[in-house]
Amino acid sequence: MESSYWNFLPYPVIYKVFQHLTPKELLIAGQVCKLWHEASCDDLLWKDLFFRNFLVDRSIPVLPGKTWYEEYKRLCYNIPIVQTEHLQDHGDQVLHVSFSHNGKYFATCSKDGYVMVWSSRYPAKIKYIRNMKYFKWKYTQYSEFNESDTLLLVSGVHFGTTNSTSGEIAVFNLDGFELQCRVVNKPYDIFGTWYGDQYLLSGDLHWLAHLVSSSHMWLNKASQEAESELVPITHCLFRFYNRNASSIRSIMIADCLPNSENVDSNTNESDDVDVQEGASSQRGNPVSHNDIKWIPCQDDIKAMNNPLYETVNKEFPYPIWYNSDYRKIETEMKMDERINSDEDMELGEKPLKDSDDDGSETSSETDRFVSNDKYLIFTTGFKTYTPHQIGFKRIKPFKFPKTIDPGPSLKERIVLFEQRKEQMRSGSPPPDPDWLDFEQVADKFDKVDHLIDLHGHIVGMGLSPDHRYLYVNSRSWPENYVISNPLNPPPIAQETDIHVIDLVTLKQVGKMLRAHKAFTPNNECFFIFLDVSNEYIASGAEDKHGCLWDRHYGACLARFPHTDVVNSVAFNPKDRDMLVTTSDDNTIKVWRSRAKVKSLGLDAADFPKGIELREGGGKTQNKRFKH
Repeated sequence: MESSYWNFLPYPVIYKVFQHLTPKELLIAGQVCKLWHEASCDDLLWKDLFFRNFLVDRSIPVLPGKTWYEEYKRLCYNIPIVQTEHLQDHGDQVLHVSFSHNGKYFATCSKDGYVMVWSSRYPAKIKYIRNMKYFKWKYTQYSEFNESDTLLLVSGVHFGTTNSTSGEIAVFNLDGFELQCRVVNKPYDIFGTWYGDQYLLSGDLHWLAHLVSSSHMWLNKASQEAESELVPITHCLFRFYNRNASSIRSIMIADCLPNSENVDSNTNESDDVDVQEGASSQRGNPVSHNDIKWIPCQDDIKAMNNPLYETVNKEFPYPIWYNSDYRKIETEMKMDERINSDEDMELGEKPLKDSDDDGSETSSETDRFVSNDKYLIFTTGFKTYTPHQIGFKRIKPFKFPKTIDPGPSLKERIVLFEQRKEQMRSGSPPPDPDWLDFEQVADKFDKVDHLIDLHGHIVGMGLSPDHRYLYVNSRSWPENYVISNPLNPPPIAQETDIHVIDLVTLKQVGKMLRAHKAFTPNNECFFIFLDVSNEYIASGAEDKHGCLWDRHYGACLARFPHTDVVNSVAFNPKDRDMLVTTSDDNTIKVWRSRAKVKSLGLDAADFPKGIELREGGGKTQNKRFKH
């Protein structure tokens, strides 16, 4: 081949020819000779292929520190698209899936009343199983591992009437699956969450008057074997005032980043509720119409008008559009990661501290969990009872007191009781507060630091691993809809949007319209869990598919088929090539990448076909994948 005339073709001619080749043809052509190999490795060729095959707008730069060839290869071989396991051990709808922090296990909750813990190795095997009907629960709905992966938080829904909102949280250790504690959780869709390795948050609801209630947020010790009746195991962190039959729901905890102290909302001060210095000690939850709207820059507007997307298959979700603020921050963060990585390589990795194998609480753990500020993030409402606002409350470091104040003695309590009886007989009892008049009772409640109104029913939230961004699923209301009765919320769209919120500035920096379809009406709307990894975003949907997006490029990469609603998705935090989806079809599906399947010594052609992958200029193709 060295003496062939092909060797004398000008490089621009070869490059021009290679522009019309498919990725597979390009790799084969690169094996012909040195000149062709050099041309096939040209990153501009792979950039063009990347834009055409994944429908990425050309204004989006390559991920910092990567080449277009590396990114093309990643989106072909390192996204979880091969169904390697189809688990059918649950006997009813599977509502939620969560991974342990070490990536070794994942837990699933179901309407069959069971929670199951699986091994993430191939093939997945059940490690523990627990029948939660022992707790008089209708079903389990949510689970979460603690930081040391020694405890599992499981929340469930109590048996009761159709309109019952009562629930409970149970904590089990993973060494024998023994019960550690039980706490009330109302409403049940607060779910509960870990605050520290040995502490969890739950909620309680108290009705005060017509359509007015109070949500109490409780901090609980995960192990409640109290040495004495005076040793505290719970503490009420906050009391929030709820209007129009609304309440606090779906809570989560995020670490406050170093520069999240000062928040500038750039909105009208009269309508704003901002994070303020010392806000955690302020009382009152004022009326909020704080609408943080996404304002795209000119580049974003130009990208959204790109005619490339006019031919997108309507069954495939649109991409996520980020504004210039997000792109700037992302570039800076990636560059910092590279600098820190280079420094670690030079200095050597610092040894990790050994954790207690038994997961028992130590003084160092107690000090660690209270050493930094955290955000309590939750959904709530104001105009109607459906959750349409995201609330933020900064939690200052807190330590449980060593003993509980025993309060007045029996003799003192008898005296107080007699005084109240005397007041009742004299006809001048202390007046009850007017709970409907917020100004009169504002000092009895904590103030929400910040509220973001999404003008739609919020049906899912997910945090990025670094706790910098919050991704939110919502179904929008009709524009300019006027709510005349809080018990009759607006109709909601049949598509779910995804919003991206920067937790440092508390501003919206990205949005995706019509992310995926939904069909249930407002009064039957349920939570669709989404998950975020360092590189990808995934979400369930009511159209019998889960969806996968790339975080940087925003493109939807694949759809994962089930035969019913996909309720939850979860990435393995230690294996970017693994994703789990759960569905109302009573099954769990485990998805792994082509590269992972190959490393396991498996043949991708032996697994079920039908995955919908975006390749070839945006066409949806069903393929039986091969290496």
